Amino acid sequence: MIPSSFVDVIVIGAGLSGLQAAVDLDKAGLSYIVLEANDRVGGKTLSVPSSSKSDGIVDLGAAWINDSSQKEMYALAQEFGFDLIVQRTEGLSLDQSNGTTHAIPYGQFGDFTDEQLAEIVVILTKLQEYVDRSNLEHPHLGPDAEKLDSMTALEFASKEFGQGIAKVLVAILTRDLLGVESNELSALFLINYIKSGTGLANISSDRKDGGQYLRNRQGNERFAIKLAAKLSKKNIKLNSPVVKITQDKKGCTTKSGHKYHSKKVILSVPTSLYPKIDFEPHLSPAKKELGDSTELGYYSKSILVFDEPWWRNTNLSGVLTSMDGPISFTRDSCVPEDKQYSITCFHVGQPGRKWSKLPEQERKDAVVKQFKDAFGTVIDKVPEPIDIMEKDWLKDPWFLGGPSPVMKPGLLTGAGTSIRDPFKSIHFIGTETSVVWKGYMEGAIRSGIRGARDVIEALD
Repeated sequence: MIPSSFVDVIVIGAGLSGLQAAVDLDKAGLSYIVLEANDRVGGKTLSVPSSSKSDGIVDLGAAWINDSSQKEMYALAQEFGFDLIVQRTEGLSLDQSNGTTHAIPYGQFGDFTDEQLAEIVVILTKLQEYVDRSNLEHPHLGPDAEKLDSMTALEFASKEFGQGIAKVLVAILTRDLLGVESNELSALFLINYIKSGTGLANISSDRKDGGQYLRNRQGNERFAIKLAAKLSKKNIKLNSPVVKITQDKKGCTTKSGHKYHSKKVILSVPTSLYPKIDFEPHLSPAKKELGDSTELGYYSKSILVFDEPWWRNTNLSGVLTSMDGPISFTRDSCVPEDKQYSITCFHVGQPGRKWSKLPEQERKDAVVKQFKDAFGTVIDKVPEPIDIMEKDWLKDPWFLGGPSPVMKPGLLTGAGTSIRDPFKSIHFIGTETSVVWKGYMEGAIRSGIRGARDVIEALD
């Protein structure tokens, strides 16, 4: 007979959102259990040693915060005493397209003509106007919501700006932000996602106020480890995937090899993974549609580790942007104090999916070749990396991609309106349910705070 336990609240998922919810439940004096399918806490944060030759840490998952609009994450960084590193933005960047590579000032668009640059400014200005007048918390109530949600981001770009440079810009945006192609999500969803990141300029920026402004010397998985340390170890059960949630007059029961009974459940898994759980009774039609129709993008990393930061010594930022190969963009991820010198390569969208299907050595060879081809245009000899680390989130059965589930046309103005609504005694959290900074660690923490608050009020 499967053993049973009784608690006030069951939290499913020990990522940042689930752990934050548990911390708040603990403070409120409620009994709880946290059930985590994986063998570690942290969700899509994953920090590992960069090499045997240094004390440095690199992040194979979520990488950045800021100290202005991401107040919850910054407060935690201060509380835990983490050393925050400003993302490098000095030096020349490289832009690779159509088989050629050009060195450009950091932050500038690729090798475009003056006429094309003027067109880009007009397109981005108009896109930001759509963002500005949209409804942040209730996107389905904003102007033109139905129209914008009836078309893909690609169709929106073509109708609004024509087939030229706009098509390329929107493809870069959807890949870099969400790991999907521009025909795989609705225009309204893209606009709302940008608004949740405080606008186009900030969500795409590595500078002050930007989504990619600060890195954590200790590694972002430490946020989860520190949150978990606030909880009793016996209240966190690893390797405990929940396969069934039953709700009846007596409350909720979860099955994960051990039965847990509770008054409430806080579910902290991506909407696209809801179908992995058997719900009894079945989820509401809207919640079921969210589970069946949302999808995670392809978003993975390769980290090239070097003996020295040779690019810094040659006035390069470490940034490469490309439409040509498996690397879509790179960032300097060094921590000189720890003798940790690395460049992180991002594999996103369709180029990433194609790369993911290669055998391991072929994947690494493809990354190094593209990297050397690009940087080899500006320095005589590109050093060999001393190590290459990668994390393919698509192949992890408890994640299946990242950073946040996307909605196809028709979903955000339909079933998507219920994303934060409870279903009977189940409350839903996770970064995609956040109003601001969805897809980011900030969104995860804020959703955990909201979920715990709702449950505490309901049980009061």
